[in-house]
Amino acid sequence: MRRSLALFRAFRREQRDPDACYSLLARDAADQVEAYGGPVRERTVVDVGGGGGWFTEEFRRRGAHAYLFEPDVRELGPRPPAGAVIADGYLLPLADGAADVVFSSNVLEHVADPGTFLSELVRVTRPGGLVYVSFTNWLSPWGGHEWAPWHYLGAERARARYRRRTGRPAKHTLGENLFAVHIGPTLRQVRARDDVSVVAARSRYWPFLASAVVKAPGLREFATWNLLLILRRCPP
Repeated sequence: MRRSLALFRAFRREQRDPDACYSLLARDAADQVEAYGGPVRERTVVDVGGGGGWFTEEFRRRGAHAYLFEPDVRELGPRPPAGAVIADGYLLPLADGAADVVFSSNVLEHVADPGTFLSELVRVTRPGGLVYVSFTNWLSPWGGHEWAPWHYLGAERARARYRRRTGRPAKHTLGENLFAVHIGPTLRQVRARDDVSVVAARSRYWPFLASAVVKAPGLREFATWNLLLILRRCPP
């Protein structure tokens, strides 16, 4: 419960203090990776869509060989980590099986073709390696991102309200850089693959019953908040 409350407080300060928010989230995510896959020291970690590089830097602090691949140069911010690469997540400039861990935090809802994106994450993961994928599902209270929870009343209405309230246009537009991704179809998609096994499917932030809520069709679309998938690349 203490962890979940700390993350919730950090999210509320995201706009005012992004460094504090994302540094805490990076530490928490790295803890989750190590809980499922062991220490990352001396391992190759590929961070896909990691924005300003908080996750990459945290993995490096833990001794990993971590590399950031970000498609939007504007997301890198003023101090991107050394060696950051501008690259499309659909076509990463990496050999098959190049990474021990492929990490993607809250990116899946921003790609038009989640299946192709997931396939590329799996391709660059070595057999036996882990793929960490989390995303904010559309029917979550945060599904509309900066204009949530008004997305329940319709995306255009929510975006118009955001502009009236803040005096500036919203960063995200449904169908352009934000997409309605749902938990049920995503779970069916990954479970149907023969190149990965599902190690865990759970709410990323829930303090309790994190796996149980994902097993409840219907309810999970609202109550999961953010789905975390831990996948293991199967041998060829």
